[in-house]
Amino acid sequence: MATDYKFEGWLGYDSDSIGNMKWGEFEPKAFEDDDVDIKVSHCGICGSDLHTLRSGWGPSIYPCCVGHEIIGHVVRVGKNVTKFKIGDRVGVGAQGRSCLKPDCPACSKGFVTYCPNSVYTYNSLYPDGVGKSYGGYSTYNRTNQHFVVKIPDGIDSAHAASMMCGGVTVYSPLKVNGCGPGKKVGIVGVGGLGHFAVMWAKALGADEVVGISRRNSKKADVLAMGATKYIATLDDPDWAKNNEYTLDLIISTVSNSDMPLDDYLSLLNVHGTFIQVGAPDSGLLPSISAFTLFKNGAKIGGSSIGSPAEIEDMLAFALEKNIKPIIEVRPMKDANQAVIDMDAGKARYRYVLAN
Repeated sequence: MATDYKFEGWLGYDSDSIGNMKWGEFEPKAFEDDDVDIKVSHCGICGSDLHTLRSGWGPSIYPCCVGHEIIGHVVRVGKNVTKFKIGDRVGVGAQGRSCLKPDCPACSKGFVTYCPNSVYTYNSLYPDGVGKSYGGYSTYNRTNQHFVVKIPDGIDSAHAASMMCGGVTVYSPLKVNGCGPGKKVGIVGVGGLGHFAVMWAKALGADEVVGISRRNSKKADVLAMGATKYIATLDDPDWAKNNEYTLDLIISTVSNSDMPLDDYLSLLNVHGTFIQVGAPDSGLLPSISAFTLFKNGAKIGGSSIGSPAEIEDMLAFALEKNIKPIIEVRPMKDANQAVIDMDAGKARYRYVLAN
């Protein structure tokens, strides 16, 4: 059935698309009975958008419309949709669909983000030839109801947008790995994801929250976010030696194949845990010495995006604790300049596009 609205957005056509997206109409996936159409009001800019625009994680499916921190209002629902009605304010994160089958090793346990048949909010092909996924640098978005969440009253739409991926990507591993009273937590990389991680860790009740970045330029900001300590790895040559055995949990948000991983691991207490959430273009992390792991019995893991259930939990927590991200709202028409600025590291600490 044709709609009386057009799906238009900023489209990347090749690996030189950062700053060179073109506004145009696109054909969303075929509308199915579980689908929801959303008129986009806000969309956050995520590092994943940059990786995808330049084919950093592998060849992208051009033309692509990125953006997976989507907030808007429901304008159409399929006949099977029970969670939403027209007019509801909703959000979409980085995932648009999973198999949801009872025999799926991930979906059957509620771990939908780890489903081997996941479809992501953009740059993915849906099964059965129903089309391709397009993101939120656009006028409208179409997503399966199971991957749409209601936005609570009391949370600003621009704030909520930045939480849909950036917020939940660090909220999830903090919760899963026991961040709370009695824990000392380090956050490596205090950018868009890291600034969320500092605020979440503090609000979750960690005894200590340590921001770890290369330079002291962000120290005042990070301490104001709730960190109890700050480590500048390039400004203090003895930072690793001086902070050995001090942290129970480290969340690493950096996307750098050359990061000093052995030194980060040395900061862990006995049987401490290091969780990587940042993904370099190459996908490769630095090599580590087995003796580094033996030294303190360190555990290394990874964490993907957050599930819709985790997003809902995070939003309720943000409302309860009155947590507000540090963002800059930019007009949707200026998306090209915004991604250039994001790529140059100018965001303090998250950009959100507004229609």
